[in-house]
Amino acid sequence: MEFTGQIGLIWEQTKVPLVVPVLKVMVILCLAMSAMLFIERVYMGIVIVFVKLFRRKPEKMYKWELMKDDVELGNLGYPMVLVQIPMYNEKEVYQLSIGAACGLSWPADRVIIQVLDDSTDPAIKTLVQVECQRWASKGINIKYEIRDNRNGYKAGALKEGMKHSYVKQCDYVAIFDADFQPEPHFLTRTIPFLVNNPQLGLVQARWKFVNSDECLMTRMQEMSLDYHFIVEQEVGSSTHAFFGFNGTAGVWRISAINEAGGWKDRTTVEDMDLAVRASLKGWKFVYVSDLKVKNELPSTFNAYRNQQHRWSCGPANLFKKMAMEIIRNKKVSLWKKFYVIYSFFFVRKIVAHIVTFVFYCVVLPATVLVPEVEVPKWGAVYIPSIITLLNAVGTPRSLHLVLFWIIFENVMSLHRTKATFIGLLEAGRVNEWVVTEKLGDGLKTKLGGKTPRKPRFRIGDRVHILELGVGAYLFFCGCYDLAFGKNRYFIFLFLQSIAFFIAGVGYVGTMVSTS
Repeated sequence: MEFTGQIGLIWEQTKVPLVVPVLKVMVILCLAMSAMLFIERVYMGIVIVFVKLFRRKPEKMYKWELMKDDVELGNLGYPMVLVQIPMYNEKEVYQLSIGAACGLSWPADRVIIQVLDDSTDPAIKTLVQVECQRWASKGINIKYEIRDNRNGYKAGALKEGMKHSYVKQCDYVAIFDADFQPEPHFLTRTIPFLVNNPQLGLVQARWKFVNSDECLMTRMQEMSLDYHFIVEQEVGSSTHAFFGFNGTAGVWRISAINEAGGWKDRTTVEDMDLAVRASLKGWKFVYVSDLKVKNELPSTFNAYRNQQHRWSCGPANLFKKMAMEIIRNKKVSLWKKFYVIYSFFFVRKIVAHIVTFVFYCVVLPATVLVPEVEVPKWGAVYIPSIITLLNAVGTPRSLHLVLFWIIFENVMSLHRTKATFIGLLEAGRVNEWVVTEKLGDGLKTKLGGKTPRKPRFRIGDRVHILELGVGAYLFFCGCYDLAFGKNRYFIFLFLQSIAFFIAGVGYVGTMVSTS
């Protein structure tokens, strides 16, 4: 009791002169960041309404004509297209992507399928090679390419793939990750944009998730990614500003890649890096929202955490590397510079992660312990509510899950904020690349329609100390607010702490035995 009393005395003596001023400054900073995010979301909402009302489809903004057979030229009237499929130990999905690429509707003698296999498992390499040989025997022009190292990961594989002599005859390159399955009409929808508009360097398609209903975690991912595709990508394309290449389900003009300096592996977002450099050279991009390519969401928690680390760390690191280069550039307008630096990078890739975690999981709970610091209702309730609704409209079928989405995004904001600071400071895991695990039809095959036995896990694989620590902090703040507070934040604090505890013991997503 005496020890507890001493802690209480120290707390009271340091609270007013030290804790209160620091917390007030943090509240002001968080409110400023919330306002930035709010303005950004409202701006994009207005643009999307304008796009929908005036039906500003890509075919109306750019010249687009269906490719037709030429009597004199024959198939020579079609440009040569390279289709790249980078993969790494993709046992569950390699057949899906190769099969879909080989089924594209394009003259057989005007397309080259290039499988870039970085697999380290000899058995998987053999399977992929045999699959390529099977399609080659059917008359498909497919190349199986390997290298003796994995330098540069995906960027290194794509860069190496562009060095082959047969690539010189190609005008355009379509890129699909190993779990992506383009429809047969993919090239006939995208290539005409590039053929008829010499200023276009990239045509990006939308992602369609085949396993969004697999578990609650995949539903949450769908809500976040639908906003990215339905709103963020559409706004960047329709305003001729900028949007990042998603690394897959897109077609590049090869001359644009070369002019931008080719693929670079200096960050873990080689796709965004190339897009920024190409944009600074004056190339424009178009996003075709009604062209969807099927793919798989990560359905295990560790796979999702690894993906989010890369997607948060990489952009922050790229921002640090390229901010001054963007400012000094003389080829693009001041508006585009502002859009890329402030809107695309600073607000969406840095502020959005930091304010979500710091404000709602650290500062707001701390005001329960320090009643001298108050957060205005507009900052604590109104702005977050509007931002949430604007985010959720992209997936109307999941509106009833919005509460789960909020607390799940807050949990993930811890991981994203940590990754963002790693990227900005170029610390520890800044260049870590863990390939996102795909299950394909593997899980269904293993279960065989029967109830699976409970998978065995090692404790170290599932326990996440940071999440458990934040969960304990939020639970303590909730108990304090319930006993002594007046804010009535305890309902939110208890719900959020439970979410952190669940994530902390890895009880999220699909459970797959490692044995």
